[in-house]
Amino acid sequence: MTREDSLGKASKELMWKEPFYGFFLLMLNKVWDNKKVPTAGVSKNGINYQLAINEDFWNDLSENHRIGLLKHELLHIAYFHLSMYFNFPDRRMANIAMDMEINQYIDSDLLPEGGINIDDYAELNLDRKAGCRYYYEKLKQAQKQKQQTGSSGCENFDKLCDGMEAGQDTVTIQVGPNGEISVKLPDHSTFEEFENLPEAEQKLIQKQMDRLLQECAEQTEKKRGTVPGHITDHLIEISKQEKPKFDWRGYVRRFTGTSTRVFTKKIRRKENRRYSENPGLKIKMKQHMLLAIDTSGSVSNGELEEFMSEIRHIHKCGVDVTIIQCDTTIRSIEPYNGRDNIKVHGRGGTEFDPVLEYYNENLRKYTSLVYFTDGECTADVKPKAPVLWVLSEQSSMNDSLPGKVIKLEL
Repeated sequence: MTREDSLGKASKELMWKEPFYGFFLLMLNKVWDNKKVPTAGVSKNGINYQLAINEDFWNDLSENHRIGLLKHELLHIAYFHLSMYFNFPDRRMANIAMDMEINQYIDSDLLPEGGINIDDYAELNLDRKAGCRYYYEKLKQAQKQKQQTGSSGCENFDKLCDGMEAGQDTVTIQVGPNGEISVKLPDHSTFEEFENLPEAEQKLIQKQMDRLLQECAEQTEKKRGTVPGHITDHLIEISKQEKPKFDWRGYVRRFTGTSTRVFTKKIRRKENRRYSENPGLKIKMKQHMLLAIDTSGSVSNGELEEFMSEIRHIHKCGVDVTIIQCDTTIRSIEPYNGRDNIKVHGRGGTEFDPVLEYYNENLRKYTSLVYFTDGECTADVKPKAPVLWVLSEQSSMNDSLPGKVIKLEL
């Protein structure tokens, strides 16, 4: 069995056991890396997360332990450990606290041997499923007690502390009256790829992850699966925060055109006037909007994310959306389904005319054009149908553009 086949098999088993994490894994990029990753870890892929796996380590695991490993790494993301990690002064202790938290959510038969198990540190009297910040503080208190008195009161934890001080990779602890186990000290070195990132890039990564979690939750609910409670709470919270900066529903109501599409739906409660025994028809008009994104180099990543947030709100209004990207020339024209992570094309100079020319040539396709830009250019082509220019919050107003011009503001 190839490594891809074994990974695919483990992914299917995870999907069957826990659909949310199965969908989560399906949507993450996976790479094999024997040089930088000793076991497995979450690493950076542009403005997204990806799962990096050491092939030799993977091959040595049983099928059950492969599933546990995958869920372990997904839990680090789902519990937002990568954004919390750099807030802890003692990162070695944070590694233990984070693994102590998430391993409680993995069945014991799936957890690879040598993982941090809260039950092995019973003398510390730790609450279960209390969060990594709680475990970090409790472990630091126990460590301080050990430094002052020579013992934390928990022999196994003392051995972990001694192992960390000695720079060991594994520590032998007692798991029963006559049993011992080699505990691997957690290594989250791949997390360091996310340190010292510009604030705009951090926000982009978080927003990408929020969209991924939202999509996983939607897919899980469709399959009648269970979404983890803390994920549901997080999605509710961000839905309250992420409000549109413009009244898109009002705009959609006002701007209708010849390109609205007609949909018919059969309904039993409405009488068919021509054929009395057949169901009636409900007629609904739907708009098709062309949304242009200025992908020139003068538009920052933060502005692009601001534009994408508004585009998602437009899509929620129930209109068909086509996205056209342009810097000095049109780079892509693609339908938007509300979920795709759009890859940005361009980053050169700025020209508005190519999009306006395309719009004039395809008026029957689109109700209106909304152009997202920083406004750092002029337009010579006159549009033959409605155009709304949407300038970023940090841009300067440009009233010379042909059409209505607004500026995004909170």
